[in-house]
Amino acid sequence: MANQGSDRRAVLEMLAKAAAASQFPGFTRWAFGQQHQHAAPASPPIPTAPYRPTYFSTSEYRAIEILTDLTIPKDETPGALEAGVAEFIDFLAAHGEKQLRQPMRSGLEWLDATAAGRYGANFVSLSPDRQTAILSSVAYPDPAAQPDRQGRAFFRLIRRYTVMGYYTSRIGLAELDDPGLRFYTESPACPHTGDPEHRHLPPPRV
Repeated sequence: MANQGSDRRAVLEMLAKAAAASQFPGFTRWAFGQQHQHAAPASPPIPTAPYRPTYFSTSEYRAIEILTDLTIPKDETPGALEAGVAEFIDFLAAHGEKQLRQPMRSGLEWLDATAAGRYGANFVSLSPDRQTAILSSVAYPDPAAQPDRQGRAFFRLIRRYTVMGYYTSRIGLAELDDPGLRFYTESPACPHTGDPEHRHLPPPRV
């Protein structure tokens, strides 16, 4: 019971950030899942041009795309890459998300330093197996090994914002079969049309 208040605040904060991001016209993939629409597309439109990051450099942004994809990969349903979560993260950083900006930059520096130390190349240029190995080493650390506190903190950061961006997006909410998404897109009529108490109600709008 004690955690419910903080959990509720975290959810409300997440939704507020996503609602603010939804006003940005520059997204090519990410779309807020709780916007009012009369028809819900099965998938977001195919972008005509790639997203242009406004805070992170091109190489930093590519690393974030890879990390979010490793965190929530595509399987039978679209993953974080298809949902445009990296766009959402870049938007938050560009618009002053202080707990994201420098920690993300420092984490990306740690990522490249770790990649160079292990494999002699930066993270983006590594094979998918090696990228996964680096992320797994901090996501599932060896209890007998010296703890990598910076790597663990970075993993928690990227996971937090990946989950935030994915499950506030239309793709993420669709995967959850979110009833709020159905409400906003379909606005179903009252299911109790035969109830005598409801006969005075006007017919549903078409």
